[in-house]
Amino acid sequence: MKQTTQQLLKLLQELNPDITYEGRTDLFTSGDLDSISIVMLVPELNDTFDIEIKVTDIIPENFNSMEGMLSMIQRLQNEAE
Repeated sequence: MKQTTQQLLKLLQELNPDITYEGRTDLFTSGDLDSISIVMLVPELNDTFDIEIKVTDIIPENFNSMEGMLSMIQRLQNEAE
């Protein structure tokens, strides 16, 4: 899981290095991760973690925090097995 966390943080920092991601629970609702950011992030997450994020997965709970994103990634990986 630690490697997954590091990979996720790397992707987020590449998307916008000016945002502090760790410890946040309002990334999406604050607008730091806006719809354009999510559109750019989803394919990267899909490729990096070998998952398929569906439109129904693009909700604030899954993108407001790194923990939410990690939980979504883990759930989608488990569903794919």
